[in-house]
Amino acid sequence: MTVFRIGSGAGYSGDRIDPARDLAERGQLDALVFECLAERTISLAQLRRSADPDAGFDPLLEARMRAVLPACVAQGVTIITNMGAANPLAAGKAVLDVARELGLSRLRVAVVTGDDVLPWMLAHDVPLMDSDQSVRSLDGRLISANAYLGADALLPALQASADVVITGRVADPALFLAPLMFHFGWALDDWQRLGQGIVVGHLLECAAQVSGGYIADPGFVDVPRLDEVGFPLAEVQVDGRCVITKLAGTGGRVDRLTCTAQLLYELEDPARYLQPDVVADFSGVHLTEVGPDRVQVEGASGHPRPDQLKVTLGYRDGFIGEGQISYAGPGARARGELALSVLERRLQRLGLQTLEHRAELIGVNAMHGPGLGTDREPYEVRVRLAARTPTRVLAEQVGQEVEALYLNGPAGGGGVTMSVREAVAVASALIPREAVVCECEILEL
Repeated sequence: MTVFRIGSGAGYSGDRIDPARDLAERGQLDALVFECLAERTISLAQLRRSADPDAGFDPLLEARMRAVLPACVAQGVTIITNMGAANPLAAGKAVLDVARELGLSRLRVAVVTGDDVLPWMLAHDVPLMDSDQSVRSLDGRLISANAYLGADALLPALQASADVVITGRVADPALFLAPLMFHFGWALDDWQRLGQGIVVGHLLECAAQVSGGYIADPGFVDVPRLDEVGFPLAEVQVDGRCVITKLAGTGGRVDRLTCTAQLLYELEDPARYLQPDVVADFSGVHLTEVGPDRVQVEGASGHPRPDQLKVTLGYRDGFIGEGQISYAGPGARARGELALSVLERRLQRLGLQTLEHRAELIGVNAMHGPGLGTDREPYEVRVRLAARTPTRVLAEQVGQEVEALYLNGPAGGGGVTMSVREAVAVASALIPREAVVCECEILEL
């Protein structure tokens, strides 16, 4: 069979759009994948949906579709994305609205649902992973529960000849594995090829991380034209071997270093990378530079898939109140430390000292604690106080105490900012595979 060209249009919700447009227009792709869900993203989307039943999908969905739909439709490129987040059906309708706005004459959108397993979780008490508690401990605070679907959930959408496939929570590499399985006819138990397909998806899922983004360190790891880094694509063979590359004329770099860094990203055991479709084995992967910005990837394998699926649970965890103020010039650090001392004593007087909180000097000890950054005198520092509180009122008070330093603190403070946000935490659990029922709904112009 022919080489299958698959590109990465996004590595997270707020990613750049121009490189995806470039891939759509010049990439000669068969599929373009937008991976936009992080652990907390879907819980935050669920909060938006609770306030507006037509919301809850990725806020950049429509902008991305305006950028890539014309070229993808004209060239027959299938778009696959988890931008449906907490509301895939509304996302699918939004894509059709964009198509109408662009004057497209036809579009077939497949909406895949089934990842939302909140009702099942509310009815069953199962242990939380990495915890001695169970789901029952989150009663009254659960916002969302979404299972990581596999590539098998997306196959009906591809079999229906969809131009755009919209999902909620799907394992990131599975978004890339599904079109490979469909195109090459890989069986659901072809563990070796599925494992190789997972390594393709794993390398592409974070977009520019494999093509030069997030690795630049001037003088040590130089990345050319980082301001216009190109998003990656893979040229995949029928046996799963592939070449990772990027478009000619774009910035960034694709080499053994960038591919190795991404290959090891978020891996605990390279020989047992648990995925819904396969337990992938990356321990035998070989990376070979076969040309400028071209890395051949081979040697992955796999083992039978797990009997259970991972579920991410989002739950309310109070509020975070924060305040910041800056000090500059001679003695900036001493004044900043005095401000922190004042704030700590104010928390004690208010009876808030037992709250989980952080009081730090940005530019001195905010990143790595007091052990580093204490042997030099900075010209400027920024005081930051943040606390997790059970109520919004208390969270607001945290920022107010920082603002009060204007007239009740050290000399020369300025640039106060205050914020309050509801804290959403995540936990993980396992669900029987048979408890997850997926559906595919077709929407058409």
